[in-house]
Amino acid sequence: MLAIFDVEGVLFDAEYLPVLAEERGREDEIWEITRRGIEGSIDWEEGLRKRVELLRGIDYGTCERIAAALPIMTGARELCGALKGAGWRLMAVSGGFTIMTDRLRRELGLDVVLSNELVFQDNQLDGVRIKVGSDKAFAAAEAIASMGERREDTVAIVDGANDIKLFDVCGLGIAFRAQDIVKERANAVLEEKDLAGAIGVINRHYGLSLRAGNG
Repeated sequence: MLAIFDVEGVLFDAEYLPVLAEERGREDEIWEITRRGIEGSIDWEEGLRKRVELLRGIDYGTCERIAAALPIMTGARELCGALKGAGWRLMAVSGGFTIMTDRLRRELGLDVVLSNELVFQDNQLDGVRIKVGSDKAFAAAEAIASMGERREDTVAIVDGANDIKLFDVCGLGIAFRAQDIVKERANAVLEEKDLAGAIGVINRHYGLSLRAGNG
């Protein structure tokens, strides 16, 4: 069994670049581009490059400090603990960056983390190396195949329009506090800001008896 998660807005209760933008007073500009990318109204890769360019020159220490302070979503530890305890494998696919997702691998016990990479020159933010674009299923395809899990035994939990293609590779698609277009495609919708609510959805779908924090 495999669970695939989006990161910002799902495993993290924050969006990294808008928070980082507060260091430059450019959060409104960054949020606007972020919102349009999540809604699918602009090209995701183009929007990501624009956002990083607006923050060019911020020092590495600041970028690392902001990443370390991002709040983990309510219920994320409980959900991941329940799934890991039952022998599930966990994957995160993020349009964000390794500087933030490496922490999730350690703290939530994720098996695979796919994300982009911020580029620094002389200890200052200089650009982005994109490995995960708007089609997250494409970015994750090799890792998904290597795990050998059946589509019907795969769950995807996401919130944005740029995540929707992950529903094509799963048997259970869960929209978590999501855009309307995501809710329309999902098998189940969670509105409460508590990721542990997915445990009940998974239990009902698969006839399991998972409990928060254990198998």
